[in-house]
Amino acid sequence: MTTPTSSTIWARRVTDGVEPKNVIIAMLPLLGVLRYGWEGLGWAVFAAVFAAVVPTLFIRRGIRRGTVEDRHVGHRQRRLTVIPFIMGSVLTCFAVMLGLDAPADLTAVVLAMFASLVPILVITVWWKVSIHTAVASGAVVCLAVALGPWWLLLGPPVALIGWSRVVLRDHTTAQTVVGAVVGALTAGLTFWAAR
Repeated sequence: MTTPTSSTIWARRVTDGVEPKNVIIAMLPLLGVLRYGWEGLGWAVFAAVFAAVVPTLFIRRGIRRGTVEDRHVGHRQRRLTVIPFIMGSVLTCFAVMLGLDAPADLTAVVLAMFASLVPILVITVWWKVSIHTAVASGAVVCLAVALGPWWLLLGPPVALIGWSRVVLRDHTTAQTVVGAVVGALTAGLTFWAAR
């Protein structure tokens, strides 16, 4: 077994600390509170349950059963089972929020999450695109659309996330860049059109 270096230790901290579920759990309440106050916070927590908590529980169940090897679902083929489950959970959330007339920006951001998973799933059939960078870049662009361009200053950490995935040899540089572009474009355009 290789001894961890300073780079791999920091890369692991970044990868685990800013994993997709944590980005979603941070971004949704931020957007909800800044746009809609306490009502927004309630809806944001509801959305986070379906977009982050339920998928995390599904992955943990897979780890316990031996069908998923780690919390980041490093095996590309395993992602082809996990991603459709997440899509179903997010789509269920979107339907409920739409039906109950939830705040527009929160409903739109949930739709943006679903939309970004579509090309990610398609690409994953052949190639292991980075979901870490896709979620992070999508979150940054959605915040910028909703709250103003200053939020684009959160963009550089997306590169740091990409660096961590490459250092840990979970992705190539190309896979992290494509993930970031797919997340930013798909989530950003969907959010902009749906809000």
